[in-house]
Amino acid sequence: MGFARTCSVTLVGVEGVVVEVQADLEPGVAAFTLVGLPDKSLTESRDRVRAAVVNSGGEWPQKKLTVGLSPASVPKSGSGFDLAVACAVLGAAERIDPRVLGDIVMIGELGLDGRVRPVRGILPAVLAAADAGYEQVVVPECAAAEASLVPGVSVLGVRSLRQLIAVLADEPVPEETEEQTGPDPLLAALRAPGTGADTGMHGSGSAAQDQGHDLADVVGQRSARTAVEVAAAGGHHLFLEGPPGAGKTMLAERLPSILPSLDRQASLEVTAVHSVAGLLPLGKPLIDTAPYCAPHHSATMQALVGGGPGTARPGAVSLSHRGVLFLDETPEFSSKALDALRQPLEAGHVVIARSAGVVRFPARFLMVLAANPCPCGRFSQTNDQCECPPSAIRRYQARLSGPLLDRVDLRVEVDRVTRDQLTAAGARGETTAAVADRVRAARDRAAARLAGTPWRNNSEVPGRELRSRWHAVPGAMDDAERSLERGVLTARGLDRVLRVAWTVADLAGHDRPDVTDVALALQLRTGVPRGVPMAIGAGV
Repeated sequence: MGFARTCSVTLVGVEGVVVEVQADLEPGVAAFTLVGLPDKSLTESRDRVRAAVVNSGGEWPQKKLTVGLSPASVPKSGSGFDLAVACAVLGAAERIDPRVLGDIVMIGELGLDGRVRPVRGILPAVLAAADAGYEQVVVPECAAAEASLVPGVSVLGVRSLRQLIAVLADEPVPEETEEQTGPDPLLAALRAPGTGADTGMHGSGSAAQDQGHDLADVVGQRSARTAVEVAAAGGHHLFLEGPPGAGKTMLAERLPSILPSLDRQASLEVTAVHSVAGLLPLGKPLIDTAPYCAPHHSATMQALVGGGPGTARPGAVSLSHRGVLFLDETPEFSSKALDALRQPLEAGHVVIARSAGVVRFPARFLMVLAANPCPCGRFSQTNDQCECPPSAIRRYQARLSGPLLDRVDLRVEVDRVTRDQLTAAGARGETTAAVADRVRAARDRAAARLAGTPWRNNSEVPGRELRSRWHAVPGAMDDAERSLERGVLTARGLDRVLRVAWTVADLAGHDRPDVTDVALALQLRTGVPRGVPMAIGAGV
C-alpha cells in the first residue's frame, strides 16, 4: 500500500482555504476515486491527470486509487488541483519521495500533454498558503510573477509536469521544446466570455483611461470640475445631472487619472479580486492604479453586486474596489439593481449567500452617477425646450430612490455648454496633472490626521467620530444643523456634509472646516446655491 499527501488551495470568494490532497494506493481492480466535495471541473481532473502523467513519461499505477481532499466538508471547485493530485499520485506510486511533498502547496491545471496551465486566483491562493504557514509554492511559470508578490514565500514556476517531477526527484530538469512552451492560445480561458473583459465591466486601472484623456479637454463646467476634485480628494460619491452632451461622461472617465496611486495593501486587494475574476492584465501582475468600471445600464443585479449560478463571482462593485464605479444613464438601470448598491455603499463589502456557502467580496468604491433631467434630456429651469409632460419627468426622476441618493455626497447640475465657451480662445481648464497634485496633497493631509485609525480618507470616517474627535470651527455647522431641523438634510446627510467640509478644508489647506468650507459642502450636497464660489485653491 502506498500513501502520499501534498497541498493545494480552494477559493471561497477572494479568500483561500488550504486543502490537503491525499492519495492512497491499494491492491485491487484499477480505479480512480476522487472524494471531498469536488465540483464538475474538479471531478474531470481524473482524466486530465491520467493523460498528463502518461504523456509526461510516467507510469500510471494499475491499482485501486483513492484521492481525498481534506477538509471534506469544504466544497472544492476549479481545475487548480490538477498539479497537486498528479504529484500526490506519483508520490503514492513512489515515483517521487512522499516526504518532499508534504510541505509544498501546488496550484495549476494540467493539459493532456503535461503542460502546466494557469488558473484564476493565484494571488489570493498564495496569500492563503502564506497565512497558513507554508513557505514553498509551485505555480505555472507564467503566473510566477503574480505569486511572487506575496512576501516570505518561495515560488517555483514550472512549464510542465515533467519539469516538476525532475525537480522533486532531484533529477536533471528537461528542456521543453518550442512546440510545448510557445504561445498558448488557451491562456485566453483566463478571460472567459461573460467575465467582462473589454466590456467596461473590468477595472484594468486608470492607465487605460489616461491615454489622451485630460481634464483640460472639458470645456466650462466649473461646478462639476470642482465636484470631481472634491470626490477624488475625499472618496465621496458623486451625482452628475444634466442634458446630453454636456460632458458628464468625460468628467467620469477622467476621474481615475486624478486619484492617487494605490498603496501596497490596496494594490494586493484589487489584484486579488481581478485575479479571481480572470481579469488581471497580462504582463502586469500587480494593479497599482485605481480601477474604473462602467457597466451598461442593462446590467443585472448579479452583474453589479456579484453572484451568478454556481460559484459566486465578483460583480462591478468589487471590480471597482478602491477605484471608480460609473453608472451612466442611471435611471435606465433597474430599480432592483440600483437599490442593491445601498448596502455595499455603507459597508464597503458585499456578502453573497448561496446554498453552497457565503462569499464576501470587498467593495469600497467611489460611485459616480450620471443622469439626464428628463426622458428627452432638455428639461431645465432656464429654458422651455423640454417636451416631456410633468408626470413623465416625475416618473423618470423617481427611478432613483431617496435612500440611494441619500448615500451620495455630492450633487451637481452640469450645464449645457455654450457656443462662446466652445469657441473662446484659451478656454482650456486646469490639466489633470495640476488637479492630481492638489488631490494628492489633500489626501496626505487627511492621512496625517487619520494616522493610527482604521480609516484612509474622509468618506470612511464614521459620523460619531467626526463629531467627537475632529470638530469644525465653532459656528461653522450652524447652517447645516438648521437644514437638518427643516428636513432638508437627514442625520446621515449632516454627517456627509461634515465629511465633505473636511475634504474641502484639506484641499484649501485649512486646519479645520470654516463657514465657507461648510457652505460649499452644503452647496455640493444639496445642489442649492449658497453664494460661495464653486472653485477651490488654484482653481478659483
